[in-house]
Amino acid sequence: MANKNTEEIEDAVNPAEETAAAEETAAEVAAEASAETAEPVEAAPAEKKAAKKEAASGESTEKAERVHKRAEKVGVVSSDKMTKTVVVRVDRLVKHPIYRKYVRRRKKFMAHDELGARIGDKVRIVETRPLSARKRWRVVEIIQKAEI
Repeated sequence: MANKNTEEIEDAVNPAEETAAAEETAAEVAAEASAETAEPVEAAPAEKKAAKKEAASGESTEKAERVHKRAEKVGVVSSDKMTKTVVVRVDRLVKHPIYRKYVRRRKKFMAHDELGARIGDKVRIVETRPLSARKRWRVVEIIQKAEI
């Protein structure tokens, strides 16, 4: 008789276990479905640091090329009396804030000249490291020679 009682008790417990097991599997399926549709989780801080180190080491060449773009200007040589140095006059148009008329602004830059530009030549200058007290530009191209 003791055996029959234990079997009856086990039978009575089994249906409850089956429903609990069914609820657990349903919860697992729901969790998997929500995990698939959820947004991706951000990378851990250690992974972010590793990505920054890779970028700094030069593996990402696209960023390095864009970051160091030097300023370029086009102007006319106004003086070539110094050795390997020319004064370049750069003209630009600026809209007047009140009158809305375009006003011509001029600025003179001293530039290092290895190409031999003469007065009146139209040249392209590019920003460079300080070469002297007032010289921070370099002539890279003579666009148009002056008419003599």
